[in-house]
Amino acid sequence: MRAWVYERYGSVDELRFREVPTPAPARGEVLVEVVATSVNLSDWEALRGSPGYTRLDGLRAPRTRVLGSDVAGRVVAIGEGVTRFRPGDDVYGDNLPRRGGFAEYVVMPEKALAHKPPTLTFAEASTIPQSGAIALQALASGAPGRRLLVNGAGGGTGSFLVQLAVARGMHVTGVDAEGKLDFVRRLGAQEVIDYRRTDFTRTGRYDLVVDLVADRSVFAYRRALARHGRCLMVGGTLRTLLRMLTVGPVVGALTGARLGVLLVRSGPRHFGPLADLCAAGEVAIHIDRTFPLAEVPEALTVHGTGRARGKVVVVRDV
Repeated sequence: MRAWVYERYGSVDELRFREVPTPAPARGEVLVEVVATSVNLSDWEALRGSPGYTRLDGLRAPRTRVLGSDVAGRVVAIGEGVTRFRPGDDVYGDNLPRRGGFAEYVVMPEKALAHKPPTLTFAEASTIPQSGAIALQALASGAPGRRLLVNGAGGGTGSFLVQLAVARGMHVTGVDAEGKLDFVRRLGAQEVIDYRRTDFTRTGRYDLVVDLVADRSVFAYRRALARHGRCLMVGGTLRTLLRMLTVGPVVGALTGARLGVLLVRSGPRHFGPLADLCAAGEVAIHIDRTFPLAEVPEALTVHGTGRARGKVVVVRDV
């Protein structure tokens, strides 16, 4: 099969489109013919080897050589013990620990997969697993009338977050680059902020702050929170992550706020509810653009440089 392989951390120039052996499913695994794979920030970070925690996959060089975790496609073979799927089934899921989606075939654990809703295209289904799990879990404490700020509101996860929060009756402020602010308004955000011009941590007091590209200090986040407010960091620099894990609980205990890192649980149980909403037309899926498999470097670049409004998807003509 053909796959995009990288053997060193760096830019998209490290990627090579190669012929590699087609994997075979072991016990509890499913071989999927890939139709669509959405691009996530985790792909961009793993390619670059930055932030530092991405190098848990290999300090000097990546052990996982093919990127792409959010996959939608068709089952072509199953391993021993698989009971929920059979060849020919349309499926989708998140293969983050093992990746492999920027290829013609990928092996995935049965537990990572769900049947694709018939009303969603493969491209649409591929946008949901990782971003959907993050959005649903970040909003677990959200309630009608509460003030929410989303930093990175115009990206894939942010576009789901804003819609879900508005549907829940929350007052939403979306933060992103100027070129995405009209898009964030169309998602339903009542207020928008250009992060290049305005420090969002000084714009008000929010009941919930979800930062998808975190690089602020713990004290700045605390300043942005209302009494008993909560801040959740999802992405960001290693320095910010460590400070949030160490200093955040102390500052929170002293001030009555809650500051921490969202530890995202993956799997169909955690992204399926959003897929149901999308399939019913209650939440819209926004795909900025699609690329063929031969153009994975371009797809990664568009997403990684923050230009996409919503999701970027790699689609194969099969």
